[in-house]
Amino acid sequence: MEDILDLYNEPYDPKRPVVCFDECSYQLVEEVRQPLPPEPEQPERYDFEYKRNGTANLFAYFQPLAGWRHIEVTQRRTKLDFAKQMKDLVDIYHRDADLIRLVVDNLNIHTPAALYEVFSPQEARRIVQKLEFHYTPKHASWLNQVEIELSVLSRQCLERRIPDIQTLSTEIATWEKQRNLQRTSVYWRFQTTDARRKMERLYPTV
Repeated sequence: MEDILDLYNEPYDPKRPVVCFDECSYQLVEEVRQPLPPEPEQPERYDFEYKRNGTANLFAYFQPLAGWRHIEVTQRRTKLDFAKQMKDLVDIYHRDADLIRLVVDNLNIHTPAALYEVFSPQEARRIVQKLEFHYTPKHASWLNQVEIELSVLSRQCLERRIPDIQTLSTEIATWEKQRNLQRTSVYWRFQTTDARRKMERLYPTV
């Protein structure tokens, strides 16, 4: 835990950015009947029936100190997909960085080994050398700030019926662009001193 908290307490360094990464699934839902348009003192009304169109996966990057985020919509969440995201992180989104400090949870695909299963050893090594993995403790994925960003995305953009991946990608891209233009970030207040005080039982007594 303290490893993550100390990382968040470091000053911004574009050559050694801290990037929080996570993913979540999203249920695609299509309207069966057209909603009734809003009227004076009457909101838009939706029919209770709907059609399920499967699920999509959202890979989320969040760089708190830069106020930057990117959401990639995919059909699956496999080692292959994770490896591709890491390659894009290194080669596209932070190609000028010397080292990317990556905050992830303990999901089984969040490992350097996943890259070796997808790419040649030389290519996997090239990518992994630019990544420094920092894992949140088990049952403490809330320490990953990208979860806050995914919660905001859900409230502001996704709490409605979206029928397909194309529409989902378009809506998320619009939301992402606005947030990045505003350089919106997270006001993170939980520090190492707070952890030691509130979770005193987890620390050994001398």
